[in-house]
Amino acid sequence: MQKLNKNLNAEEFKEYYFLKEELKDFCRSEGLKISGSKQDLENRIIHYLKTGEKLKEPVVRQVSNKSHSTIALDSKLGENFKCSQDKREFFENEIGKTFKFNVKFQKWLKANPDKTYRDAIDAYFEIQNSKEKTKIDKQFQYNQYIRDFFEENDDKSLEEAIKCWKYKKSLKGHNRYESSDLGIL
Repeated sequence: MQKLNKNLNAEEFKEYYFLKEELKDFCRSEGLKISGSKQDLENRIIHYLKTGEKLKEPVVRQVSNKSHSTIALDSKLGENFKCSQDKREFFENEIGKTFKFNVKFQKWLKANPDKTYRDAIDAYFEIQNSKEKTKIDKQFQYNQYIRDFFEENDDKSLEEAIKCWKYKKSLKGHNRYESSDLGIL
């Protein structure tokens, strides 16, 4: 397995899979920011490997919203919806303790600022009852690999899927599931 170090070139870096923790460790050792998503970390590292310089990123200021307004069914979701504890409690009270801010619902909330919380609850149930599979974003390669593994191998165990994944991520190139990965079992 390739070790992440500053002697890799950016193209070579892209050929390998690294855990988020490995990316953060590298950023720490090189004095780069360690916050953000896995994609943010990868972008910082690619820029650093190409230029030897830190990526100039905009300064984001956190605005404290200490005064939570009361949430009602007819309240608007608003711009820049944040999945905060008070909103989780509201949805749990309305939907039940099984409520989760899943990815599809979060995307719906952010895309519909003019809708109400009542609309959001209806959308939540529609999403929960939908048979359509959630698109797995690029940075969640492990999740996509495991899903694809089980689509072809419903007779296999999670342990076998993980063993194949560990083998696959140690190789140079893409990390998508292929039937030939079963050769490691």
